Amino acid sequence: MTNDTQHSNDSSEDGVVADDRVRIFDTTLRDGEQAPGFGMDRRAKLRMAHALEALGVDVMEAGFPQASPDDFAAVAEIARSVRHSTVCALARCQTADIDTAGRALEAAQHSRIHVFLSTSPLHREHKLGMSKQQVIDTAIAAVERAKALCHEVEFSAEDAMRTEPDYLAEVFSAAIAAGATTVNAPDTVGYVTPAEIAERFAYLRKHVKGAERVVFSSHCHDDLGMAVANSLAAVSAGARQIECTINGIGERAGNASLEEVVMALRVRGPYFGVDSRIDARRLVQTSRLLTQLTGQAVPRNKAIVGDNAFAHESGIHQHGMLKHRDTYEIMRPQDVGMGETKLVLGKHSGRHALRSRLQSLGHSPEEAAMDEIFARFKTLADKKREIHDEDLEALALGQDPDAAGPWRIVQLNSTSHLGGSASASVRLAHDDGREVGEAAIGDGPVDAVLRAIERATGTGLELTQFQVRAVSEGGDAQGQAQLTARHAARDWRGNGVSTDIVEATALAALSIVNRIERQAAPTAAAQPQVQGATA
Repeated sequence: MTNDTQHSNDSSEDGVVADDRVRIFDTTLRDGEQAPGFGMDRRAKLRMAHALEALGVDVMEAGFPQASPDDFAAVAEIARSVRHSTVCALARCQTADIDTAGRALEAAQHSRIHVFLSTSPLHREHKLGMSKQQVIDTAIAAVERAKALCHEVEFSAEDAMRTEPDYLAEVFSAAIAAGATTVNAPDTVGYVTPAEIAERFAYLRKHVKGAERVVFSSHCHDDLGMAVANSLAAVSAGARQIECTINGIGERAGNASLEEVVMALRVRGPYFGVDSRIDARRLVQTSRLLTQLTGQAVPRNKAIVGDNAFAHESGIHQHGMLKHRDTYEIMRPQDVGMGETKLVLGKHSGRHALRSRLQSLGHSPEEAAMDEIFARFKTLADKKREIHDEDLEALALGQDPDAAGPWRIVQLNSTSHLGGSASASVRLAHDDGREVGEAAIGDGPVDAVLRAIERATGTGLELTQFQVRAVSEGGDAQGQAQLTARHAARDWRGNGVSTDIVEATALAALSIVNRIERQAAPTAAAQPQVQGATA
């Protein structure tokens, strides 16, 4: 196969490389997946590949076929099923690697072999044992062999940023003459600064022969925390491909974060003058799929996709956000698929944000009542990390949030069965003296306990969102279950914390039921009692 059918994403009809768009080369499935703790099996890699295709990545590096039979099979399966992104396979500049990559990509609609070879003095001497000319000869042979097996070839000079600039330009010139369509100058060990990498790319674009015919690519690691900044600096100096990963996963401290470079290019569009074709509304969805597949959570303060990326607790910030969202947000959470901005109520929150949240819950206290509620809120906030809606409901109704009922759990049991089903039984007590027991079968223990609580309380809940996260560390770590359920055409949120996730879920569901019943209680209490009536 020759590169006559090169993917149109890379060149315009007259053969000149387009300059108004940055190609996103995602290596989550290769560089990201090989990092400790982020391994994925073949089925998980296929799911992730489909998500990356839907996200709109130009190139996805599906794996390193020579590494293992399973990696070969995963790349081949992805190559067969992906149609709108170029599927890429990594290969050392060795005949066996290149031939194996070619076989794995045979069914791809758009294929790329990514060959790499070290070029720095350190690597030439201690890793390869090669002279400068031997490196060039090896690179030429590898590109020529790969060219016959795929639609396009990318050549990477490993440790490029610690390579002599004039020699790096010579290597790239040779690779382009041999047929490379993309040349990658990686910061393999995350060593350089933005100013240095911009200077290097400007030098290469000026001194590499055939530079006008290829795409220059940046692949930055985050060892000094500058991977995204370095990638963007490379773009400013003419790079038109960024190699990155979802959530920034990768070797050691990771790679440039895809979601961060994409949104930086978009939010600062007038500054960079280029954009990508990524569907940014899928960023959060794709990030969360990766955490599900790898079991590795994203830090709360992670830019773009972290839980706190669009959350505000400071009273000053919340007041500004309620006045005009642009005061403290440079993009909308909907732009990245996050949903709504969250004004998190805690000890730093102010009266304005508290009143706004109470009003959204259906409470409009007078000033005197608001003074008392705010004082009790501050006392509670000093004891709890976050204040949830059920706490606010209790404060508004003059109740103790820590003892808010009317339902409470007396007993809870759950059992999982072979085949995936589970059963749960609950015994609940009500403030009016009742005790109710119910049991149910569900698809899993969480589903079963929710069904049992619905039966026991007589309150139907349509679960719309369910999240679990750790709120402490260690083997006895507590987990927080956060539920959103629809009842009577309204969404209700509940939270529960326990070392047992099933119990945390039950507590969260019961908090929703209690809020529904408490909200109805004032209306019922307002009705005149009939004399002689008994409980």
